[in-house]
Amino acid sequence: MNAFSSRGACPALSAPMQTGDGLLVRLNPVAGGLSPKSLIGLGESALRHGNGIMEVTARGSLQIRGLTSASARLLAMEVDALGIAVRTGVPVETGPLAGLDPQETADPRPLAERIRAAIAEAGLAQRLGPKVSVIVDGGGQLAMDVVTADVRLAAVRMDAAIQWKMSIAGDGQSAKPLVIVEEDAARDIAIAILRMVAEKGREAHARDLTARQLTSLASWHSFAPPSVLPDISPTRGEIAPWSPLPPIATGAKGEPAAKLPISPQVGEMTSGGKEGRTEGGTVERLPVPARFPIGIFDLTDGIALGIGLPFGSMPAQKLIGLTQHALTLGAAEIRLAPRRALLFIGLSPTACHALQQAAATLGFVIDAADPRTKIAACPGAPACASGRIATRDIAETIAAENRDLLDASVTLHISGCAKGCAHPGRAALTLVGGENGAGLVVDGTAKALPAGYRPGYDAARGVGRIAAAIREERFRGETTAACLTRLGAAGVTELYRQD
Repeated sequence: MNAFSSRGACPALSAPMQTGDGLLVRLNPVAGGLSPKSLIGLGESALRHGNGIMEVTARGSLQIRGLTSASARLLAMEVDALGIAVRTGVPVETGPLAGLDPQETADPRPLAERIRAAIAEAGLAQRLGPKVSVIVDGGGQLAMDVVTADVRLAAVRMDAAIQWKMSIAGDGQSAKPLVIVEEDAARDIAIAILRMVAEKGREAHARDLTARQLTSLASWHSFAPPSVLPDISPTRGEIAPWSPLPPIATGAKGEPAAKLPISPQVGEMTSGGKEGRTEGGTVERLPVPARFPIGIFDLTDGIALGIGLPFGSMPAQKLIGLTQHALTLGAAEIRLAPRRALLFIGLSPTACHALQQAAATLGFVIDAADPRTKIAACPGAPACASGRIATRDIAETIAAENRDLLDASVTLHISGCAKGCAHPGRAALTLVGGENGAGLVVDGTAKALPAGYRPGYDAARGVGRIAAAIREERFRGETTAACLTRLGAAGVTELYRQD
C-alpha cells in the first residue's frame, strides 16, 4: 500500500491521500450498497483507526479521515474481513436507486458492467488519470444530472426502444452532447472516448478533446466490440472508416488513423449533433425534476428513506447509532447517494417515520429544504490542520440564522483554506480561510483572491449583513442569486466587511 497518494488523486483504500488531518480513504462498494452490519463495522473501524469522522461525498462515496500509514493498513484488513468489496480503477457510476426505481427510463447497471469490463480488457485504468469518470444514468427519481463526468450516458426512450444519449465533460446540463445510440454503440463510444483521453496523457480529461475528435465521435459507426479494439489504428484491422473525413490521430508506424467506430443510426441524432433532430423517430425525454436524496422514495418493491449528513460529515459514533436503529427497524440495505446522503432500503412506512425522528435527534438532515443542504463546508479547523477557520461552526450559525438566504438558486461554500476541497466549482458566495481571516469571494471559487475579509469567528455575522440587505432589497419572487447580481460584487463585499 502506498503511504499516500498525491493531491488530486482519488484516495482509494489501497492508496490513501494525505490531507490536513491525516490520511483519507474513499470507498465505493461493488454491490452498490452496504448491509447495516457492514456500515456499523466500518464506523467502528473509523473510530479505532481514524479520527472518528466519516463522510459521504457529493458523488456518493464514503470517506474515512484521520488515518496514519499504519492504521490505513489495519483499516484495509478490516474492510476485507467485513466482506466489503470496493471498486477500483475508472469509476463507472450509476444512480443510487439503480434497478430499484419504478420511474427509471432503463436499468443502467448492465450497460455500466459492460463498460467496466471493456475498460479492464483495454487496460485503460492504468493509462487514465484518477479523476476520469463515466456516468451511466437510467433516470428516475434520483437521476445523476448533478454529478459531473468525462463521459455521460443517459437513457432516453425513442419510440418503443431505449437509447442512450451520449455527452462529455460536464453534468447533466453543461455536458456537450454527441449522439444518441443503442446500447452496443454506446459502450463502444464510451471506450473510444476514454482511449482518446488516455492518448493525451494521465492529466487529460474529455474536455481536452479537439473539435475534430468530437465531430468524429458523433459520426462513427461501430463494427466490433471494444474488447477487440486494442488501439485506434487501422493497421490492426479492427476498424473501418465509414466516411473520408480527415484523420484525427496518427496510427501505428506513423500511418493516419481511421475514425473510431461510431455513426448515427436510423432514429438517432444526426451527425450534426443537434439534440432532438432525428431521422425516423422522436426522442421522448422523461422530465424528472432534480431532487435531493432526502425523504421517502417509492421503489418497485417497497420504499427507501433518504437521510442527509450535514455538510457531508458525521462523527462515526452517530452514524453507528443511526445504523443500529435502522437495523432494529428492519433495514436490509444502505446505499450511498450523491449530494451527501444515505438511502435506507427495506423499511416499512412506520419504520421510516421512526428512523427520521431518530436521525433528527442525532443531528442528521431529514428535510430536503433544510438550509444545510445549500452549504458546502469542509472539516476546517480544528479537524483539519490546513483549515484556518472553523468552517462547520460558521456553517451551522449561518444555516440557523439565515434560512431565507439559502434558496435553491445559490450555494454557499465555506472552505478552511484555498484548496476548496468541499466544492471545487464556483459558488454564489465563498468564505475562505487565510492569514487575514475569513475572506469573501463573490461568484467564484476558493482559489480566487478574496475581495474582503473579517475575522473568522465573526464571519457568520458578515454573511448575516448580506442576508439582511437581500431581505430589504429583494423584489417579490426574486431569487437570492438574482438579488446578489443586482447588488453587485463590490456592494456585497462591502456589506460583508461592515462592522
